[in-house]
Amino acid sequence: MSQFALSRTLPPDATAAALREDVARGLTNSPKRLPPKWFYDARGSELFDEITLLPEYYPTRAEREILLSRAPDIARATGARTLVELGSGSSDKTRHLIRALPGLDHYLPVDVSESALRGAAATLRAEHPTLSVHALVADFQHDHALPDTPGPRLLAFLGGTIGNLLPAERAAFLSGLRAQLAPGDALLLGTDLVKDERVLLAAYDDARGVTAAFNKNVLAVINRELAADFDPDDFDHVALWDPYQEWIEMRLRARETLVAKIQALDLAIHFEAGEELRTEVSAKFRPEGVRAELAAAGLEMTHWWTDAGDRFALSLSVPVSLPV
Repeated sequence: MSQFALSRTLPPDATAAALREDVARGLTNSPKRLPPKWFYDARGSELFDEITLLPEYYPTRAEREILLSRAPDIARATGARTLVELGSGSSDKTRHLIRALPGLDHYLPVDVSESALRGAAATLRAEHPTLSVHALVADFQHDHALPDTPGPRLLAFLGGTIGNLLPAERAAFLSGLRAQLAPGDALLLGTDLVKDERVLLAAYDDARGVTAAFNKNVLAVINRELAADFDPDDFDHVALWDPYQEWIEMRLRARETLVAKIQALDLAIHFEAGEELRTEVSAKFRPEGVRAELAAAGLEMTHWWTDAGDRFALSLSVPVSLPV
């Protein structure tokens, strides 16, 4: 029988405290901004699952295509005995890797949601009776410490989530991951690629309005958790392409002048008509940029795989010593 363990490095009240801090700081900032992690309550997760099935939203399909075709190559290149997945969620995509890794003994999914971790673990244990699953409730962006497991280890960060971090945040994050990797370990990184602006904008502003509902869901989260009175109908969903930063921005634009009250923080937030709240940055990458960011963190890219349409990439990198 397989073994299951669950550890928590994230205190039970950490999520509520982080939301309060992000809202208080972000909505009193100029320009206003919030990190995208607050989209993902139960309703937000349902909406995102719906987004991944939309014809306009290519990243999930493109990454799955790579995993299905390249999982044996990844297995041969790494020989991993332990698979660590950051932001694992339902662990759906990593099932392809688990099936392809014949020597895999341990799987460590890392996520802030205990319920998601337990659900994914139950499914995987049924599919792989000999696999040891050690789930970790943690904030992968800030807590890089991992349990001691047999090497070689493959650390997977999929879905293009790296693009939600700003450049300085990405540098710190990748350096933190590098510090956890021993010789023989490897990092598998998913990155969405720069492409035609029309394709990118359609992926973040679909015809059915699912992404708009997903974007506005952050207001519902603030209303519920912080006793606020935002009306989502007071805002328009906006998706913009920044050709200089090479990222998509999602924003909420106030339709008219308004004041929203957040009782839990004793705050009144003023919006001018047309004022915008940035809710997500989603950077798109080029191969040379990914290689350079990995190298700056002490990682050498050894493999680069894309889907047939060159829309998305998985890269494999290994730790190297930084020059003194």
